[in-house]
Amino acid sequence: MKYRTLGRTGIEVSEIGYGAWGIGGIQWTGGGDEEARGALNLAIDNGLNFIDTALAYGDGHSERLAGEVARSRKERIYIATKVPPKNREWPARDVPLRQVFPRDYIIECTEQSLRNLGVETIDLQQLHVWHDNWTDESEWIDALLKLREQGKVRYFGLSLNDYQPWNAIKALRQGHIDAVQVIYNIFEQAPEDQLYLVCRELNVGVIARVPFDEGGLTGAIRPDTVFPRDDFRSWFFRGDRKQKVFDRVEKLKGLLGDEAASLPELALRYTLSHAAVNTVIPGMRTGNHVAANTSYSDGRRLSPGMLSRLKQSAWDRTGDW
Repeated sequence: MKYRTLGRTGIEVSEIGYGAWGIGGIQWTGGGDEEARGALNLAIDNGLNFIDTALAYGDGHSERLAGEVARSRKERIYIATKVPPKNREWPARDVPLRQVFPRDYIIECTEQSLRNLGVETIDLQQLHVWHDNWTDESEWIDALLKLREQGKVRYFGLSLNDYQPWNAIKALRQGHIDAVQVIYNIFEQAPEDQLYLVCRELNVGVIARVPFDEGGLTGAIRPDTVFPRDDFRSWFFRGDRKQKVFDRVEKLKGLLGDEAASLPELALRYTLSHAAVNTVIPGMRTGNHVAANTSYSDGRRLSPGMLSRLKQSAWDRTGDW
């Protein structure tokens, strides 16, 4: 496993982190707690030292599992979590900040996360949605400064709205945010346009999420794929989107070879190819997934020619998704 510095925090995080949404007990992910514990422990055995969770994942269940495993290990494991929006609306709309992140609410959620994780200090506390129109409001800033003063949080981050990488530039320039979490993959390349330039300029850490595009970039989505009604992907791949994803992925298969033997490998190596990215957090419930994904942090990088070809797979879905 290779490591990168998470921006100005100075924390050395594993290139492959652990996206802990699935271990919160979300119905469509399947599996159970023992499988999740096994996957987390195997990932740490393989050098992973960064777990991203959230208070909203299984109403704290993901935090409790992540904290339990991290406390049982001798290695230093860094945990990032998130304060859910009070109005429970994802993505954030342009509504008054007090409906989403009032001061006392941020503090209360952080204290609950501390109890769930079983720690005295959260390494990285993130706001789980963001709208840049809130940047100059004092409530969220007062809460973050209070938590840092009390030693309950080391660093602060923003988890950006899906497909809105531009919607944090103002907040980053204000100076209170140490890291951002953003969707970035072969299809979703928009963070390169503005966000990554600002992150590099200000030395803000970058956590890349959804590297497999909800399964599309693993080759698992076919035109005839059927999801359970309550599965998030039944909405994400609604209409003719399964066919569109399938057609694009079929073209990507022609790039497999010496640089990447599988679609998941190609996807992770692409996400890690950008210098602004410090860690990528795929969801990993099974040992096989952990073994494969962690193995791709081996120092090898995609060639300029491959990256040039992959740039052609960028897919602007802002008006479609």
